[in-house]
Amino acid sequence: MPRPIRCRRVEFLPRFNYFSPKEGSNDEVVLKVEELEAIRLKDLEGLMQEECAQKMQVSRQTFQLVLEEARKKIADALVNGKAIRIEGGNYVFGNCKYTCLNCGKVFESEKCECPECHSSHVICHRGKGRGHCFRHHGGW
Repeated sequence: MPRPIRCRRVEFLPRFNYFSPKEGSNDEVVLKVEELEAIRLKDLEGLMQEECAQKMQVSRQTFQLVLEEARKKIADALVNGKAIRIEGGNYVFGNCKYTCLNCGKVFESEKCECPECHSSHVICHRGKGRGHCFRHHGGW
């Protein structure tokens, strides 16, 4: 059984979610919100990888994988004249209200972990999705 997807904390939602070359194909790449956050933290803010991972509440390895995927998609769009659509992903924006599936405790937190039993088997009340971190549907 694969490991559950951990919450990826995002502190920024873009004002614009679609970028297209003036001329080019009708193809597009979809950049997940957490991939944009990784680009923002590492390349725009200039933070070290460990700091970025801590801010997103993931391991350094997970952060590196998210960052590499984001850079690959952006390079594909720039080199091949594709549009970039920013949407979806598995992330939490700000604090979220959770219900622990192990002990039933309802809590609000920045972390996807029950303060009572320390389980990461929780449901975010913001939306539906898969794994332990539910897909955010706040217009994205």
